[in-house]
Amino acid sequence: MKHPTGLYDPRFEHDACGVGFIANINGEKTHSIIENSIRALINLEHRGAVGGDMKTGDGAGILLQLPDEFFRSQLEFELPSAGRYGAGMFFLPTGQDDFDRSRTLVEKTTEDEGGRFLGWRRVPINTSALGETALQSLPSIWQAFFSFNELQGEILERKLYILRKTMEKRAETDGMDINRFYIPSLSARTIVYKGMFVSTQFTDFYPDVVDPTFKSAIALVHQRYSTNTFPSWPLSQPFRYIAHNGEINTLRRNMNNMRARESSISSPYFGDEIDKLRPIVNPVASDSAIFDSVYELLVQGGRDLPHSMMMMVPEAFGTRYHISEDKRAFYEYHAAIMEPWDGPAAIVFTDGIRIGATLDRNGLRPGRYIITKSGQVVLASEVGVIDIPPEDVIEKGRLAPGRMFVVDTERKRVIKDNALKAAVARGKPYRRWLEKNRIELKGLFGLPTPVDLDKETLSTRQRAFGYSIEDMLNIIAPMALKGQEPIGSMGNDAALAVLSERPQL
Repeated sequence: MKHPTGLYDPRFEHDACGVGFIANINGEKTHSIIENSIRALINLEHRGAVGGDMKTGDGAGILLQLPDEFFRSQLEFELPSAGRYGAGMFFLPTGQDDFDRSRTLVEKTTEDEGGRFLGWRRVPINTSALGETALQSLPSIWQAFFSFNELQGEILERKLYILRKTMEKRAETDGMDINRFYIPSLSARTIVYKGMFVSTQFTDFYPDVVDPTFKSAIALVHQRYSTNTFPSWPLSQPFRYIAHNGEINTLRRNMNNMRARESSISSPYFGDEIDKLRPIVNPVASDSAIFDSVYELLVQGGRDLPHSMMMMVPEAFGTRYHISEDKRAFYEYHAAIMEPWDGPAAIVFTDGIRIGATLDRNGLRPGRYIITKSGQVVLASEVGVIDIPPEDVIEKGRLAPGRMFVVDTERKRVIKDNALKAAVARGKPYRRWLEKNRIELKGLFGLPTPVDLDKETLSTRQRAFGYSIEDMLNIIAPMALKGQEPIGSMGNDAALAVLSERPQL
């Protein structure tokens, strides 16, 4: 992670990438899903970027369901039954002292949080697949396994979420930033394999994924192209819930608002433990990573997967748009709770049971999907990421601006935008809540009246707010006297702020 230097500031980094997912609608875990997802990832290689050594990529990876059968064949210790343990992918320091300290931190934190640490597994990797730049920052990659007194389902997911956040805070307190201690995933449902390479190096670097017992019903893929950014192992994608193509252009506002909310957030699911989740966002992370952190909070806090995405990435819902009153009421209600995270953005998301995709209301990123007779759904930044015989295709389509669709492997069906959003919008009486509680601002103000002018302090206040003689004569005077457009504003010859000692408006 680069730090501010001279005129460079990492806050202004942007990216645009290739994303996609493949899923068996019936939820059957197969190795063919892994093979197809790797093929799709490789075919998205041209959407990524490569370094000067021609081997270091901006990042590539796959998010998939826990390969329970594979883990049982690899581990020397016993695992609880599927769904009753969590697995984490860890990027640890390479220096021996820091490495030992980080492993102790993980084990001790698990004990302090009331969990049971089951053991470590060193992830087999092939460093010859990497470029020089990636090798220089290569972390020590391990997997760790945890259980919490036979907990399962959503309760176990929340315990693992709290555990991961606590580990991250302790590591930071111990002087280890995300480039020395990072947890790509910690879940009882999903795991992330990713790194600072291009997609064609994925199987060479992680031989795990070619094992026939390595199976999943869903796979989310990402090939990163970071514009004006510096690649790093932690910021490669997918993240824990999402992969993102585009930019979050409202990021500063979104982050500031999340910081403002942190002191007042509460949830019956977390109780007093909610303090362990703060801070929600890490300011040194990318826009995609920050989005993922907030999305994770909403989902773990009890909101449905599509509900949380509709909150963060609303479609256009003004009165001139033809949408149902229920949907408009949903968006208007939630606008008071969460501001939009506006892109351009194409986002693929999953909780390990459902997997879906959405396009923000700008609609400036591609997303094409195919549904097959054999029961697979393929969505990617473009068509043709895997070869599908034409006779096997039931439906082809694209994500339109503000639209979403989800594959639910539990209910064994594909749910389109209208059905998804109608169910969410009618889940609560949002229209009634709005009618009862909304206050129209236009009813709060009287007619405008002349403003009293204090001539004695006028010039002082004009200087304080940066008004010059030129502003007064060429801009304000024509507007006030004749109601004309100020021709003085048609050009700006003011010195650049960085080259001027004068205050800037």
